Amino acid sequence: MMTLWRLLGLVVLLVFCTGQDNDCDNFTDLDFRESFIGTSLYVRLLLYTRTNLACGQELHHHNFAREPLFNVTRPTTFIIHGYRPTGAPPVWIDHITRLLVAQADMNVLVVDWNRGAANLNYFTAVANSRYTAANITGFLQRMRDEGASLDSVHLIGVSLGAHVAGYIGALLGGRVGRITGLDPAGPMFGGVPPEERLDPSDAQFVDVLHTDMNSFGLRGSLGHIDFYANGGLDQPGCPKTIFSGRSYFVCDHQRSVLLYLCALNHTCRITAYPCSSYSDFLHGQCLQCEAFKPASCPVLGYDLSQWRDTLLKLGQTRVYFSTTAEPPYRKTNYRVDMITWNRYLRWGVVTLRMHSGKNVTETRIDHKLLRFELYTATRMLAQFDEDLYPIQKISLRIVTGNLIGPRYKVRLLHLQITPLDLPDRSPMCRYDIIMEDNAEVTFKPLPCDE
Repeated sequence: MMTLWRLLGLVVLLVFCTGQDNDCDNFTDLDFRESFIGTSLYVRLLLYTRTNLACGQELHHHNFAREPLFNVTRPTTFIIHGYRPTGAPPVWIDHITRLLVAQADMNVLVVDWNRGAANLNYFTAVANSRYTAANITGFLQRMRDEGASLDSVHLIGVSLGAHVAGYIGALLGGRVGRITGLDPAGPMFGGVPPEERLDPSDAQFVDVLHTDMNSFGLRGSLGHIDFYANGGLDQPGCPKTIFSGRSYFVCDHQRSVLLYLCALNHTCRITAYPCSSYSDFLHGQCLQCEAFKPASCPVLGYDLSQWRDTLLKLGQTRVYFSTTAEPPYRKTNYRVDMITWNRYLRWGVVTLRMHSGKNVTETRIDHKLLRFELYTATRMLAQFDEDLYPIQKISLRIVTGNLIGPRYKVRLLHLQITPLDLPDRSPMCRYDIIMEDNAEVTFKPLPCDE
């Protein structure tokens, strides 16, 4: 019920948008009046290639074989938007088409079902998503008759569009090469059986990115690999109160598109780690990717080919990562291993600072209280918003929370800090450090012993 109220609030706060006419075939631009009245479904396909990157060309569903720019032997990627409560075109359409064509010489087909998705009544848009899928399925069948291979078809669906992609894949018997779901829609899809939503059987390979599972997104695993940004829930930098207006409703949900665009643009290489939960990941329990060797941990983005075979063997795999609030979103991850010798049991949190010249970056590892005792090995995940290099000094502080009496001491026999996402950089070590509670110790890192 809360999600439906948020949907209503989003409709009230969204601004009107208007379009401009030119010689190109543009995405359908509707006004709020049309959305308020309700639109009847009409599906258009806008073609973009390296030849007409700046100017979309609408394809006829039945006579596309005569279109000179459309080559069915090339790989084809479909972009499928979701619910459009005001009828405004998605602001990211032009960006994603350009970035996809930069990956390979392909056909990019924008599925424009704005007439049908633009309704104040979300339930109508959900119903129209089935008819949209049937329409595109017929087009793909005609493509196959003209010599196209379903193996080279990639469906990218955003929100409700992710389920449209799933319906298309199911209608084609799961023979489509790949489906990518960007925060698949949650309202009306929670708890439904797999055949009524996106699921791994809908394509030969299905990858999913989650960013808003507690509101507009859908919880659970939906693909062969599911990426959970910041646990798939609240995203850093997004508003926490309704007083922020429209952004409060859409920020977390839209972050999936922004992260995918960033990955396509190669400006952020975001590594994700297989784990049972985001909490376990933050606690440093899932920082190795043994199942994927000799390849590294999976990286969010367009090219997942080096992990695909392993993922298909493993079944459904959940992978987690954290981001910053702003582009390029990438955090720098280190594995921190400590061996303590202190005589008495101590509990505390750790603050780490990295120094490179005059630049400093800091992180506080306080997801849970850490246990320090006699000859105990402790492993932590340290995440920094900045990537400083070379590291000239490291500052370490342990806070046990003792406010009365003498300061507790913790003796570190061994400290090793290992870059996780940067294999070309060596681990950094330090040996036999005496720490006092809440007192910072600064030292120069040493090469680690073999």
